[in-house]
Amino acid sequence: MNPLLVVTGGTKGIGRAVVERFAEGGFDVAVCARNEDDLRQLKHEIEESVAEVLEGFDDAVLPTIFPFAADLAQREEVSQFVDFIRSLARPVSALVNNAGVFLPGQIHNEPEGTFERTMDLNVASIYHLTRGLIGDMMKQRNGHIFMMGSTASTTAYPNGGSYCISKFALLGMAKELREEMKPYGVKVTTLLPGATYTDSWAASGLPQARFMQASDVAEVIWSAYNLSAGAVVEEILLRPQLGDIK
Repeated sequence: MNPLLVVTGGTKGIGRAVVERFAEGGFDVAVCARNEDDLRQLKHEIEESVAEVLEGFDDAVLPTIFPFAADLAQREEVSQFVDFIRSLARPVSALVNNAGVFLPGQIHNEPEGTFERTMDLNVASIYHLTRGLIGDMMKQRNGHIFMMGSTASTTAYPNGGSYCISKFALLGMAKELREEMKPYGVKVTTLLPGATYTDSWAASGLPQARFMQASDVAEVIWSAYNLSAGAVVEEILLRPQLGDIK
């Protein structure tokens, strides 16, 4: 049986790259996103592409993608996703908390409700999803939790508003969780990527070469996961070679 990865926000950008990398590495993946059509397409494309890569390997076990549509900003839908994962009756080897939202603005002038919407998805959903899955990891004394932070987790910027607040909070959550999980053998790693070429940057007009690629971040996650049991990368700061985009 393949090990199981759980990824949120897995149909686009960094999330999709993580799904691809781990599926190629022999993982089944439970993936959550809001759009059912995107999830169906992801399942078809990933399973088909990996099957082509592994064609001819007689002992290869093809990966299975388990899609689940949910808006994780809604508390009850986080619980539904947890129930779905538990229904698979499989130990979770790794959890990548990738889903998030960026709404540019400033604390003094961003629209009413921006703070609540941002915190619900970028912080609260991760808190509740992790709580829902981590008990089994603790019992099996194995597992790896990845938090998708940002350079905005450590550096505030003028148009960051609630987004910066949420990413600072996420880093704090990861640091606390890391301390709590040390005795249980569960690893916690926070990714702090700078500008990565995804749909949100596609309309910027900047050349794609100015950005990191989503596959770069996925490869780093894969490498961190594959360290020995006695080592953990607590935080990984990644930036484009030419530095931050300002």
